[in-house]
Amino acid sequence: MSTEQATHEVPTSTTDDDTGSATAPEAAAGGAPGAEGGDAVGGERRSRLERLEEEGEVAADYLEELLDIADLDGDIDIDVEDGRAAVSVVAEGSDAIALRRLAGPRGEVLEALQDLTRLAVQARTGERSRLMLDVAGHRARRREELQQLAARAVAEVQRDGAPVALEPMNPFERKVVHDAVAAAGLVSDSEGEEPHRRVVVSPTA
Repeated sequence: MSTEQATHEVPTSTTDDDTGSATAPEAAAGGAPGAEGGDAVGGERRSRLERLEEEGEVAADYLEELLDIADLDGDIDIDVEDGRAAVSVVAEGSDAIALRRLAGPRGEVLEALQDLTRLAVQARTGERSRLMLDVAGHRARRREELQQLAARAVAEVQRDGAPVALEPMNPFERKVVHDAVAAAGLVSDSEGEEPHRRVVVSPTA
């Protein structure tokens, strides 16, 4: 088992949940209201980057212990993406197949594991964590599926001129769809209550 770390400058972040609207801009989380001057802003960004790197390291320690308990093998990659710590557990061959148990058929196990990992980070750092966890490439595969689903919905709305409601999704999945719809020039909203909250794609006004 190994832990690899890649460091990147922190871009403007997004919220953890979907916005409810693909056209609504999102403010940078953890910014410094009222900060003046490039040096002050740069210092804030560097400090925030260090905190995110620490989140990734704490999460990696927690996940290494979990993998040992579950008798699973995997490498842990730490990065910073979209203004949050990003931690991935990866493996190859039969180890990758075994790791998929930590994702679940529809990612429900992965979501629960991500929540537990965030709580572990918060307990260590004293700060709320928004880290994104992926296991065995589940989120990457699901992102591609959702982008294709969004493209089909966009095509249907453009053809028929009527809103299209998609299947219920978790916050991560809805966010991917909102982004894809916005990129296509249409609008989308989240409707309903968890766990039945879904994205509705609509034509532009």
